[in-house]
Amino acid sequence: MRMSLRRCIWVLTVAVGIGVGGGTLQAVGTLSPQDHGQDYSNNKTEQQDYSKNKTYQQGMREGRNDHARNLDHSKKRHFKQDKDQQAYEAGYQNGRGK
Repeated sequence: MRMSLRRCIWVLTVAVGIGVGGGTLQAVGTLSPQDHGQDYSNNKTEQQDYSKNKTYQQGMREGRNDHARNLDHSKKRHFKQDKDQQAYEAGYQNGRGK
């Protein structure tokens, strides 16, 4: 009887230790720059100056137009290059007033 009680307590202790340790590792693993409000991928696009870019200006015009007519991104533009797409979206959002 005494042997099985010790074994039971030992198994219970190991199970609780694993549960606490796993929860701690999971909590530590979730810490990232996004948790602290620092999203580095968005900072790049916000810091770029698109003001002389044609696709940015097109996005500004269409964003202002949609805002004036209370439309929701009525023209879904797609560009071949990612930088043109980013410039257009940045212009659209600025023209829309967001």
